[in-house]
Amino acid sequence: QVQLVESGGGLVQPGGSLRLSCAASGFTFWKYSMFWYRQAPGKERELVASITGAGGSTYYADSVKGRFTISRDNAKSTVTLEMNSLEPEDTAVYYCYAPNSWGQGTQVTVSS
Repeated sequence: QVQLVESGGGLVQPGGSLRLSCAASGFTFWKYSMFWYRQAPGKERELVASITGAGGSTYYADSVKGRFTISRDNAKSTVTLEMNSLEPEDTAVYYCYAPNSWGQGTQVTVSS
């Protein structure tokens, strides 16, 4: 079955950086687009970024464009979200999404 395991969250000061990783298994990774979502307290889950199977095309929410970078390593079945210039508004649980499956999420807290 599909398994997605996120890592890399934590507490960071405004302006800082974090790198999230998602290790995938149980499906043919390179065939599928991968997604990062986030959910802040009291808010709906929102799409942050996505990347196509071959990695040739990416999408970013306007709120993170220019600050976040999504990438993937098909040989290792991993997808990464590099987050720079973090703002308190980026505080949320970040989830990796694959075909019909969610990871357990990793908490990102941006606070001084």
